[in-house]
Amino acid sequence: MQPRISMITLGVRDLARAVAFYRALGLPQLDSPPTVAFFNLNGSWLGLYGREALAEDAGVPAEGSGFAGFSLAHNVSSPAAVDALLAEAVAAGATLIKPGQAVFWGGYSGYFADPDGHLWEVAHNPFMWVGPPDTEAA
Repeated sequence: MQPRISMITLGVRDLARAVAFYRALGLPQLDSPPTVAFFNLNGSWLGLYGREALAEDAGVPAEGSGFAGFSLAHNVSSPAAVDALLAEAVAAGATLIKPGQAVFWGGYSGYFADPDGHLWEVAHNPFMWVGPPDTEAA
């Protein structure tokens, strides 16, 4: 297997609500069929698909709640950028899970949950590459 993630697909309960949330965060939406939405992540893609349909496609039950055993992460260039993005996410409809704070590994991070409860960590890691340069919306 090559070391890359091409797309992350999140199962959502209300596609229109989820699309509105991620568009409010400024993610550039790609042309998509009406039952799914795709966003450009500057080298990979974010997909939004109905939770029941995604579970059916994978052949697993759709029910479940609580911690899913993973979080998504978005690294930024400073602690102030962490706080700004957490505030932007809350303004767009996210739930603040953990405010930005200094963390044991020497960085600064906080967490929000999107409208479907998917956890996102927003982090400043002074020891790691933030990622490729930002590009214009596709």
